[in-house]
Amino acid sequence: MPDDLPPQPASGAALHFRALESLYASAPINGLFESRLEIVGEGHSRIRFTVSPDMYHAAHAAHGTIYFKMLDDAAFYAANSLVTDRFLLTTAFNLHFTKPVRGGTVIAEGRWISGKRRVFVAEAHLTDEEGEEIGRGTGTFMRSHIALSSLAGYRTRG
Repeated sequence: MPDDLPPQPASGAALHFRALESLYASAPINGLFESRLEIVGEGHSRIRFTVSPDMYHAAHAAHGTIYFKMLDDAAFYAANSLVTDRFLLTTAFNLHFTKPVRGGTVIAEGRWISGKRRVFVAEAHLTDEEGEEIGRGTGTFMRSHIALSSLAGYRTRG
């Protein structure tokens, strides 16, 4: 495409994805973490975050709450990328720790597995800077009564 053409307006899906990214960034809890959400495509999310010593448990590795939060968020946003009208809620989450992490950039990758009406299932995995898996989880998510459009952080303007 030539460089002199004006940018094309974002599609409805792309606007929804950017609005979900904005929603993630607006959540007060995410001010505690150096992290960034990217909705890669329908049913696929990615969160890059940095593990630092202030997240350690007593044995000097990242506390499990960090694993849970990032796995849950990645799976949640993968599922919510399929839903344009309602905020989803986590109803259950099962996680497995496979390796401790002491620092650096970690990637949480979320993917939708099944469900498109009321209940959604999505999985996520964490990889460290060497590309090794450090954790994985599967969650179920349910449509809430909360309209996405009612949430201040969900901004769909292009």
